[in-house]
Amino acid sequence: MFKMLTTSSRPLFNSPITRFPTRRPLLRRFSSSSATQIKMSSTVEHVVLFNVKPTADSSQLSTMVNGLNSLNTLPMVLHLSSGKLLKNRSSSHTFTHVLHSRYRSKEDLANYSAHPDHLSVVRSSVLPICDDLMAIDWVAENIDPVVVKPGSAMRLQFVKLKDGVGESEKRVVFEVINGLKEKVSEIKQFSSGENFSPARAKGFEICSIGIFDGVKELDGLEGNLKIGEEKDKVREFIDSLVVVDYVVPPSQSASL
Repeated sequence: MFKMLTTSSRPLFNSPITRFPTRRPLLRRFSSSSATQIKMSSTVEHVVLFNVKPTADSSQLSTMVNGLNSLNTLPMVLHLSSGKLLKNRSSSHTFTHVLHSRYRSKEDLANYSAHPDHLSVVRSSVLPICDDLMAIDWVAENIDPVVVKPGSAMRLQFVKLKDGVGESEKRVVFEVINGLKEKVSEIKQFSSGENFSPARAKGFEICSIGIFDGVKELDGLEGNLKIGEEKDKVREFIDSLVVVDYVVPPSQSASL
């Protein structure tokens, strides 16, 4: 693929405590009130990328990761996994850790965001040791299974389009990204969509996750000529990319 908390109705880390730069997105917005528009076969994807301060010690890292993974027990969470990135392929952002979770609806995501356990973990364990983060949400179709099995390798990709890119060019970008599932047999599950929570997305608008059986299959993407050819079709429309790799840990007590 490309190389790349305030009111109860808002998504993760939308807090006056955090002051990270934002950018008005180009694509159309969605509100949490549109949860009823989601099809029954749809799943809400929620990804947060964290950059942990170099001064954070192992005890603080353990507390953060274990605290985030403990949120997997909340009733509205379909799947949640958090841990250290396998690799950050992006030069513009130095993210070190990730949280990936799934929900039945935008309302469930909002309820997760507002849950006291979630707020407690963020305020006590995340914000004190992170100096940057990015949170992105989208609606994906036909995700089955919803739970990602331990040991699976994931490539997460987020696209920021150039100013002035029109709807036809956006469609081309989506077509290219979605077409990768058919061109790369190693991808066992693919999810893509348009970010509907712009406040902490840093202007990144198009989101995707490719899930592989393991690291070996993920590494097989390197040098894939088909992917290179697809990249060339949309390179002129893209301002920047964030691309990170992550392996779901063997248990919800992830690596630090």
